[in-house]
Amino acid sequence: MTVIDFSAFIGRLATASGETILPFFRTSLSIDDKSKTKDFDPVTEADRAAEAVMRRLIKANFPQHGIVGEEFGNEREDADYVWVLDPIDGTKSFIGGFPIWGTLIALLHKGAPVFGMMHQPFIGERFSGDNGSANYKGPSGERRLQVRRCTSLAEATSYTTSPLLMNESDRAIFGRIEKGARLSRYGGDCYSYCMLAAGHVDLVVETELKSYDIAALIPIVTGAGGVVTTWEGKPAQGGGRIIAAGDARVHEEALRLLNP
Repeated sequence: MTVIDFSAFIGRLATASGETILPFFRTSLSIDDKSKTKDFDPVTEADRAAEAVMRRLIKANFPQHGIVGEEFGNEREDADYVWVLDPIDGTKSFIGGFPIWGTLIALLHKGAPVFGMMHQPFIGERFSGDNGSANYKGPSGERRLQVRRCTSLAEATSYTTSPLLMNESDRAIFGRIEKGARLSRYGGDCYSYCMLAAGHVDLVVETELKSYDIAALIPIVTGAGGVVTTWEGKPAQGGGRIIAAGDARVHEEALRLLNP
């Protein structure tokens, strides 16, 4: 099958997960804390139910494929095709009733992300990409996604989910980005990357990401003309310290600040 063929199946995964999640949104939920440290890392029944639904569909249609998921671990990671799932990226926003969360679905071929989707079922938005192009579908219709030009960090709008998620050293380094950017804002999780792909944000800088936090977003950002790497300028699909930029000039300038 081609990536185009797989895209229809990814749409099925998005629909099924969204139908599973929405009955839980803005209701009284039982919330568990996955963290073994003082940092709060919530998970809900909605997270688990949505991932379970997607796993069942994948296994029924592509039993030879691997799966990497946030809630139920990894299977057949060495397969040529591997699905990387984050049922609710932005669970803290989800439990707070804010709609800035989404389901992340990535397809990897021989370790590289070749297709990704971010689905926000409450708003009814889908952002998808295959590295060569990226697309939006939602209440305002359908359109191609394109990053915007930005000549320098001094003209850039920068996002991070929260500097409190960074260790002390990385937070100090990130301060250089905040000082140099025209505007620095917090929040967003996966939405920040999609807004970058849509041309509304110029830079996203994060740390401590897992593969399921970023793999689906890479084909969307790169398909819209942006750049996603680690702080060291390496491939980002494994997670870690991540930087995404709409304009390569901002990416290069930010890398210099992150690696003085």
